[in-house]
Amino acid sequence: MTPGRSKIRNLAEVKAICAGLKNNGKKIVFTNGCFDILHPGHVKYLEAAASLGDHLVVAINSDSSVRAIKGPARPVMDETSRAEVLAALGSVDTVMIFHEETPYNVIKELMPDILVKGGDWADEQIIGSDIVRHSGGRVERIPFLAGFSTSIIIERILERYGK
Repeated sequence: MTPGRSKIRNLAEVKAICAGLKNNGKKIVFTNGCFDILHPGHVKYLEAAASLGDHLVVAINSDSSVRAIKGPARPVMDETSRAEVLAALGSVDTVMIFHEETPYNVIKELMPDILVKGGDWADEQIIGSDIVRHSGGRVERIPFLAGFSTSIIIERILERYGK
C-alpha cells in the first residue's frame, strides 16, 4: 500500500483516529468538498486549514453526491481518484468519502475542534457549524483564492478544445 492510500479511511476508522488524537490533546481540523480537479486554490486552502490544528481530516463527496450537487456532468474525476490525489498532499492527514449531499452527519460523528470552509461560504451556510460551536469548537473561513475553481478550469478547457 502506498503512503497516500493509507490515509484514506472509512467513517469508523476516522472516528477512532480522531478520538485517539483528541484523548492526547490534539486538535482535529475538518473540511469537506468535492475537490473534483485539484488546483492551486485547493492546495493553498488545505495548507491553511492544516495550520489551524494538529490533524486535518478532508471529507470528499462521493460521485453520486457530487452529481446531486453539481449536475450529471460532474465529477470529472471519480471519488477514488480524488481521494488518492488529496491523500498524496503533505498537508492532509486523513481522507474519507461521504455519500450524503452534506457532511452534517460526518461532523456530528467526528466532533472536530475546528471546522474550516472557504471564504466564499457565508457563515450561516456552513453545514455543521452549529454542532462544532455547541461543543466548544470554532469555525474558520479561509479566504478564497481568486481565479481558481474547478468550474473555471472546465470552462477554459471547453473554450480551448471545444465541446
